[in-house]
Amino acid sequence: MNRDLVSIIIPVYNGEKYLAEAIDSVLEQTYHPFEIIVIDDGSTDNSVDIARSYKEVIYIYQSHQGVAVARNNGITSAQGMFIAFQDADDIWLPNKLEVQVKYLLEHPDVEYTICRQQNFKDLGIDLSAKGTKSDLSKGKINLMDLVARKTVFEKVGSFNPDYQVGADFDWFIRAKDAGIPNIILPEFLRHRRIHDSNVSQQIQDRRTNLLRMFKESIDRQRKKRPGQ
Repeated sequence: MNRDLVSIIIPVYNGEKYLAEAIDSVLEQTYHPFEIIVIDDGSTDNSVDIARSYKEVIYIYQSHQGVAVARNNGITSAQGMFIAFQDADDIWLPNKLEVQVKYLLEHPDVEYTICRQQNFKDLGIDLSAKGTKSDLSKGKINLMDLVARKTVFEKVGSFNPDYQVGADFDWFIRAKDAGIPNIILPEFLRHRRIHDSNVSQQIQDRRTNLLRMFKESIDRQRKKRPGQ
């Protein structure tokens, strides 16, 4: 494991429209060193050509198995002490890694950090202007706002591929149940693009999965209680 290296995992499935912009925002980071791992989940568009056009990108292809498997494969391939995730359609602010890694280096007891995000619509939005309310203002957190020590995935486990929608939220629930120390930072460090094909907009699937996740969480808590 390479000390101070951040492994940035970008799963992509037919993401040619925004992938270059997402990678560019990572390359503009003020923090170094980092590696970029693009996991191509069986794309049939030009995502492969875009990813391979960057000499800084480690490109890995898998047959189409979903974003959870892609992220798990990225973690397995990662050489860094820290892990971060980027969606193929979102944009990081240049100081995202610097702020979050600095906090982790200064607070060795904290396992992962979460920054704040601003949503923006796909068309006609100036990124220098204020975005909509962050998901955190509604009590939500997002995997793409995370920078974590790689060792936390040994404690919490990988992403559950059974959840095609919401595997990231399931991971956060398991991290909470495991008592993993974390911090939500006040800085807005990511722009989340809102468009018609966002996986998170599959509302019904998410609601169904949430019920299952909460039941699994209750079952885990019951097993921890003495005498039960």
